[in-house]
Amino acid sequence: MAEFSNHLIHETSPYLLQHAHNPVEWYPWGEEALARARRENKPILVSIGYSACHWCHVMERESFEDPDTASLMNREFINIKIDREERPDLDHIYMDAVQAMTGAGGWPLNVFLTPEAKPFYGGTYFPPTRFHNRPSWQEVLTGVARSFREKGEAISQQAESLTDHLRQANQFGLQVPSGDASRELFSRASLDQVYGQIMQQADRQWGGFGRAPKFPQTMAILYLLRYHWLTGENGALEQAERSLQAMIRGGIYDQLGGGFARYATDTEWLVPHFEKMLYDNALLIQVLAEACQLTGRGEYRRVIQDTLAFVTRELMGSEPAFLSALDADSEGEEGKFYTWDYAEVESLLGADAGLFCAYYDISPQGNWEGRNILRVSTPRPEFAARHGLSETELESRLEQGRRLLMRTREGRVRPGTDDKVILGWNALMNSALTRAYQATGRDDYRELAVANMRFLLDQFRDPDHPGHLRHVWKTGASRYPAFLDDYAFLIRALIDLYEVTADAGWLQEAAGRMAWVREHFQEEGTGFFYYTHAGQEDVILRKKEIYDGAVPSGNAVMAVNLHHLGILLDRSDYREQAAGMLVSLGRVITQYPTSFGCWACLLQESVAGTREIAIVGDLYATRLAELLTHYVPHRVLMAAPASDPDYPLLAGKGEPGTTQMYLCKDFSCRQPVDSTSSFIQQLTP
Repeated sequence: MAEFSNHLIHETSPYLLQHAHNPVEWYPWGEEALARARRENKPILVSIGYSACHWCHVMERESFEDPDTASLMNREFINIKIDREERPDLDHIYMDAVQAMTGAGGWPLNVFLTPEAKPFYGGTYFPPTRFHNRPSWQEVLTGVARSFREKGEAISQQAESLTDHLRQANQFGLQVPSGDASRELFSRASLDQVYGQIMQQADRQWGGFGRAPKFPQTMAILYLLRYHWLTGENGALEQAERSLQAMIRGGIYDQLGGGFARYATDTEWLVPHFEKMLYDNALLIQVLAEACQLTGRGEYRRVIQDTLAFVTRELMGSEPAFLSALDADSEGEEGKFYTWDYAEVESLLGADAGLFCAYYDISPQGNWEGRNILRVSTPRPEFAARHGLSETELESRLEQGRRLLMRTREGRVRPGTDDKVILGWNALMNSALTRAYQATGRDDYRELAVANMRFLLDQFRDPDHPGHLRHVWKTGASRYPAFLDDYAFLIRALIDLYEVTADAGWLQEAAGRMAWVREHFQEEGTGFFYYTHAGQEDVILRKKEIYDGAVPSGNAVMAVNLHHLGILLDRSDYREQAAGMLVSLGRVITQYPTSFGCWACLLQESVAGTREIAIVGDLYATRLAELLTHYVPHRVLMAAPASDPDYPLLAGKGEPGTTQMYLCKDFSCRQPVDSTSSFIQQLTP
């Protein structure tokens, strides 16, 4: 029996349950805790993290499990624990507050609020004892409690000022740029400027962008792939491939089990932060699929398949739904599950150990803290030639070694699994499945996407509010109102699913969800969308998010959705809204494209023009499958057995006994052709 239990014991979040037996009297976010703070006039401590967060575990062990620290927290504060993945709306607000106060952010996020839930002080990780001028956690607690008691009025004024600052920072999009600004933005010069800015940050030796820690930056890579396709600029393709190949040969990629860790802590992509997140893998599969179609490289196809094998093996339960994450730690150590001693590998592989260790950079001294992270230092063709082997022979021997190591690894204590199902992240993986289907031709990926989408639309419905969806699902129940990201990624996935199935039901679902989001999330007068819906009352302000972070911003994805549905449904108001959102942001996109990558991709498509593709006739499914194998960015696609007046792109097209393929722009079409090979010839940029 646990010595302590607190108010988190009835939660379903793995992160909250990890803290349910701390001696801290944690509450979940809700009226019970907030009302107690108001009633007792106590400051609120909100501590935010997630189950795969290494430093969250560290602070728990050092401070939240310590009875003396817990006693101080319980005496002076109302203590609230939040899973940032369950409540990203609260995380956004209080992260912005801490960044405004300190200039930095991260997790664990510890922020102190007035009884009215307005922030006045905060930070990230605090050690148990003073370290490198960083105060200890008990020092912080004591100082904040004293200030609240002795300087209550000043604290309240500070909290009001900070909340006003957050509110003012949320007022973008209110000014309408001039027509000259619009013409200047929608130009080839803007696309070239985006490319130039991305390349200024590019690491031309190790791939990626900026310095360590290095994140995948999938939207920047996507822009480079499409820029090369559009302009023929080889430097764009070289940097995109340099980045992808460095990741898939580095330690950030699990060379045994497939799948990517969240980021690399070093320049060379060797040492990952070992947590594996569903959304990272979804976004990397999407960009790898485009790279595979553009270049034809079998390496990308292999990594797509191995990553999806990891996802379906380790991030799926009994339902066709994807779990959130795997922890970085096991047995209290980061990376222990994934790293190897040289002697252990030598013992397992015997005579083949030398070749295997040479290929995967395994040595007696280790390449990380005395242990070994598997990575590929030499490309496979070069390594095979150096060792007098064919690539086929090399792969056969490596595969045998990987199987033996995987069998051993499966017997280790596994990292924890965050088994909640998040609507938006599942939608991202749904899009990844449809892109993977196009790149590999594997029907099982498309079938899984269909099954997953049916699950999402059924299980995430809010039974109390028709039309609403919920954000997170676990053990048969969904919770919390869905956020903008959830709807934006879902609409995107529905459009993607329609294009690979030609099932108009998915398109109609996307259209219905779009209308609902515009009604409940849209800000009047700007065209942008709030993160929370109009009826949500437990936040101090409704934020608008525009920056790409770990995932593309909900507003950017909504702009893409508006642009594409505007064409598919012939809604000029949708297209104008998407263009208006781009113009409102203006030069911030071209000046800071690695923070606005999704916006930059939409700008690129708006300048290049969207190819409208219609396939009509009895063989529409065959022609569709043939076309989808080709790399055709900047397009929308409709396919049907016969002309359909409900959709302008299909209306009046096709002739009995034939299957015709149309390439259109602004609903003006070229002469149709009846073969995919002839159609592809029309698609040159």
